[in-house]
Amino acid sequence: MSDAVVAQTEFGRVKGAVCGSVAAFKGIPYAAAPARFMAPGPPEIWTGNRDAAAYGVRAMQSEGGFAMPQALRDLFTPQEPEPIGEACQVLNVWTPGIGDGRARPAMVWLHGGAFIVGSGGSPWYDGTHLARRGDVVVVTLNHRLGAFGYLDLSDVGGETYGASGNAGMLDIVAALRWVRENIAAFGGDPGNVTLFGQSGGGAKICVLMAMPAAQGLFHKAIIQSGPAVEVMTPANAGETARKVVAAAGLRPDDVEALQSLPPERLLAAQEAVLASIAALPFAERRRHGFNPVVDGRHLPRQPFAPTAPALSATIPMIIGTTADDMNLFFGLAPWAESLDWEGLPDLARGFLGDRAPELVDAYRRARPGAMPRELMLAIMTDQSIRVPSLVIAERKAAQPAPVYAYRFDWKSPELGGRLGACHTLEIPFVFDNLASSRLVGDAPGRGALAAAMSDAWIRFARTGEPNHDGLPDWPRYTAENRATMIFDAECRVEDDPERAERLAWAA
Repeated sequence: MSDAVVAQTEFGRVKGAVCGSVAAFKGIPYAAAPARFMAPGPPEIWTGNRDAAAYGVRAMQSEGGFAMPQALRDLFTPQEPEPIGEACQVLNVWTPGIGDGRARPAMVWLHGGAFIVGSGGSPWYDGTHLARRGDVVVVTLNHRLGAFGYLDLSDVGGETYGASGNAGMLDIVAALRWVRENIAAFGGDPGNVTLFGQSGGGAKICVLMAMPAAQGLFHKAIIQSGPAVEVMTPANAGETARKVVAAAGLRPDDVEALQSLPPERLLAAQEAVLASIAALPFAERRRHGFNPVVDGRHLPRQPFAPTAPALSATIPMIIGTTADDMNLFFGLAPWAESLDWEGLPDLARGFLGDRAPELVDAYRRARPGAMPRELMLAIMTDQSIRVPSLVIAERKAAQPAPVYAYRFDWKSPELGGRLGACHTLEIPFVFDNLASSRLVGDAPGRGALAAAMSDAWIRFARTGEPNHDGLPDWPRYTAENRATMIFDAECRVEDDPERAERLAWAA
């Protein structure tokens, strides 16, 4: 049984629901729906109590998203998806206290799905347990994706379209401004905001750390399997824009027609362009397709190249990966099941180019007992996610604020263990939402690991360091020690884990 509760925002009152000790408010507008490709503005003021019991509209996106085998899809919790639309600038809040005078840490989650799919309304991201466990305020949000949020038309359309390449990021900045101005009404502290996100959500945090408009809107950052060392250049973005215009059947100079194009046609053009880059290695995908753009204005530099951005030098960070990130995408692929030593060199060359022989040889020496499938999946995980995350950790460690590194090693028991510690698997542990994902299975010890991990995230949000009584001492990461927390059935700290593989990429 839920009771209604009302909170006052600067734009009007919202009516949420209390379940147990946590109040939830969903679908709150943080910006007015902007004209297509334009920067967002503040929402309109309303009167009366706005109902905030249901999630709002998801961003325009393909329901297919990432192609996955049916056996894998069956492990994701089924849900009735929210409708999609362009007016997607909404957020959700979970809080243990309304109007009690408390100032709790605010934890703002940015969803994954690269920059093309996803929603803050996934059951995995329900903030009830995390808010209750840590006495924190949890926020999730939706923002523009794909061609609607990351199609840089400034090259063909001029200054009018100067925000188009980063419209989705500007939505997130608008949401963070809303948090600064309104989170106190939900029992949160606007001076203590932690961003955390996985995969594309982590990449969004990397970008925000280099955006002047986001400076001062958050104070800590947690990046989970989502490194973005570099994103799109204007040249990359201009090429994508021309491909979209052509795929939509428009003249190269008819950019204005994109604004009135039915959204389904623009989405179809986006999918055609994505299909043309599908063969690119994951490590290259931040620089092609639909991603934020180094436009010299909203994003003046690459997020973590050649150094960590000075704008966020004082922001503490946690960054890490799962041990087998790429198993989610390729662990059940037919080639992975049948791969042998004869076929490995040609497959590796497609991902690694001329460096394939030396890297395969280095991994065979480092992992003498590994089978071809295991070896190739490890190489793909390191190329796409682990090594770029270590680059970010090392560059961030050169700044004053601390950085903490982790690796999530706990393996899913599902599908015969073939997924290992795959991409996304740590999310239910972070949110203490183990029942939300069948990927977790029912292996013993999972509850203790969820407690250890969620408590570390909560502690970091509260204080800027993640240590608590349920973990071994977790030192900050430096170029000298490379201390890494290993989250597993028994958590431990290792200095420079998989050093040989790391050095192989640096050679």
